[in-house]
Amino acid sequence: MQRRKKFFFSFWEKKWRAPIKTGIKGAFFSDTMIQEDPKMDGIRFGGKSMSDQKEKKALGEKAMFSCGEQSIKFPVPVFIRESASVVGKKEGEGPLKDLFDMVGDDDMFGCNTWEEAESGLQRDALHLAIKKAGLNTTDIRYLFAGDLLGQSIATSFGLAQFERPLFGLYGACSTCGLSLSLGAMAICGGYAEYVACVTSSHFASAEKEFRYPLGYGSQRPLSASWTVTGSGAFVLSSTRGEKARAIITGITPGRIMDFGLKDSMNMGACMAPAASDTIYHHLKDFGRAPEDYDRIITGDLGKVGQRALLDLLLEREIDISKQHMDCGIEIFDGEKQDTHAGGSGCGCSATVLSAYILKMVEEGSWKRVLFVPTGALLSKTSFNEGQNVPGIAHGVVIEHIE
Repeated sequence: MQRRKKFFFSFWEKKWRAPIKTGIKGAFFSDTMIQEDPKMDGIRFGGKSMSDQKEKKALGEKAMFSCGEQSIKFPVPVFIRESASVVGKKEGEGPLKDLFDMVGDDDMFGCNTWEEAESGLQRDALHLAIKKAGLNTTDIRYLFAGDLLGQSIATSFGLAQFERPLFGLYGACSTCGLSLSLGAMAICGGYAEYVACVTSSHFASAEKEFRYPLGYGSQRPLSASWTVTGSGAFVLSSTRGEKARAIITGITPGRIMDFGLKDSMNMGACMAPAASDTIYHHLKDFGRAPEDYDRIITGDLGKVGQRALLDLLLEREIDISKQHMDCGIEIFDGEKQDTHAGGSGCGCSATVLSAYILKMVEEGSWKRVLFVPTGALLSKTSFNEGQNVPGIAHGVVIEHIE
C-alpha cells in the first residue's frame, strides 16, 4: 500500500504540479485551466485564485439566486414548452379520462412483463412530448428521469433508445418535482436550451417491488393507496417558442422528514410531514401566504395524508384548506373505482400535472400554483428490517404566461 501511495504522488508531481509550478501552458484540472498567480500565493482556477475564493467565502457572499433558507428564485423564467401523459386502463376510466394524451387498453401494453410495460410508458410519453413541442430528439440536451423500481430499470430500459445524456434520479413518488427542479436549474444556469423530465410508475410492478405479488391476493386496508399506471414527460426550455404551457419561477427542494412511522400501507401519513415542512419553508422563504396561490397541490397524500397535512400546518398557524388539492384524490373516483385512500406513485403527480394542472394554468384559470410531489423513501429491504418510512417533498412554483 505504501509503494502504491508513493507511486501515485510521484505521478501527480510530474503530471500536474510540475507544469503548474513552471508555468507550462496546457495544464488542466477538471477541464479548468490552472494558472500560476504571480501576484498572490495561490493557484488560479479559471482566472480566479483560491485566495479570492476564500476571501469571498469569508465575506459571506451569498448565492445570487438563493431565496430564504432552502429555496431558489429563478431570475428568468423557465418555460414548460410541452408535456405528455400516458396512462393505463383504470386511470383512463377515472375523472380525468378525457385529458390524457394516451390511454392503454391493457396494462401490459403489449409487453411480456410489468416492468417492460412501464419502460414503454416512459418511452411513449417522452416521444409524445418531444413531438408536441415540435422538436427532434437530438434537440434535447439532457434527460432527468427516474422511477420506483430497483436501480431505476424502467428509466434505463425505457429511455436508452433516445441516446441522450441521462441524469438518473430517485425521489420515490416525488421524482416529478425532483426532475423538474433540477431540469429548471440546468436551463436557468445556461447549461442547456432544452431538457426533458420524465417519470413513471406501474401498479403491478410497484406492488411486486414494495408489497406483495398480485397473485398472493393480499387484502389492502382503507389507508392504502393505488399506484397509478402512467408516465408524464415535460420539455423545459429557455425560450418560449411559438407557445409554451407555463413557466417555472422558483423551487423549494425538500428535506427528509422522519416521524417514526413504519406502515407501508399508509403512505399518506408517512409523507404528510415532509409536505408540511416543504410548504411551510416555501411560504417563509418567498414571503408569501396561501392566498397568493390558486392551488397548493400535493402529489399523492390521498385522503388520510391530506387530513394529516392540514392538521400539521394548522399547528404552525397556516391554513391551506381552501387552496389544497391532491393529485392522488383527483385521478380516481375513490368510491366507484375502489382505490381506497387515492392514487400514488411517480406517475400520479406527473400525469395529473401534464393532463390537468398545466391545462388550468395555460388557460389562465389558475395564475400561480405550488406543485409539491411527495415521496416515501423506503425499500423492501429497509421495510423488512423494521426501519421507519421517511418522506420527502419538493416544491415547484408554476405560473401562467401573460
